[in-house]
Amino acid sequence: MKLLLMTTPDFFVEEHQILTALFDEGLDILHLRKPHTEPVYSERLLSLLPEEYRNRIVVHDHYYLKNEYRLRGIHLNPRNEPPQKFKGTVSASATTLSDVQRLKRNVDYVLFTPQMETPGLDARHSDRQIDEWGATKTIDSKVMLMGGVTLDNVGRAKRAGFGGVVLYGAIWNRFDQWGTPDFKDLTGYFRKIKKLC
Repeated sequence: MKLLLMTTPDFFVEEHQILTALFDEGLDILHLRKPHTEPVYSERLLSLLPEEYRNRIVVHDHYYLKNEYRLRGIHLNPRNEPPQKFKGTVSASATTLSDVQRLKRNVDYVLFTPQMETPGLDARHSDRQIDEWGATKTIDSKVMLMGGVTLDNVGRAKRAGFGGVVLYGAIWNRFDQWGTPDFKDLTGYFRKIKKLC
């Protein structure tokens, strides 16, 4: 099962160091998502990352970066249209199983962020919910579970047949950019999740 990470929407000083450490620990794919930012900041971040890891990065905006930095691919979103004659990995997001089914035909993989039926419900997925999604014929190696993925439910997502999980809050909530520059808790938690994948 693949392990993906979504960046925070904002840039911060230690970001390239943390991302490099996570790649060193076995991060499979990084989704560089910095909406409404100038491309020069993404260029700077990419230039600070080791070249050997750039082929594991998918960009959500500024698609020209894919070729310029030899990145893995692009993520389609409502803000952007796919480039003509694009060659590379393409991913997209879905919030319903029917969207997943429709999108899987046209992209390499789908980030599935299920809509919760109860407003204000904790984003953490219950074992029952994950089992229900896995019981459908829609969930397979092309579907990555996103939203509320933690150490507690990553094993369940694997058993349900998801092709991977996308980490966000479980990782970034373990680092205080305004506090200590130490990110050992973040990398330690990532390492534990990686063992379950």
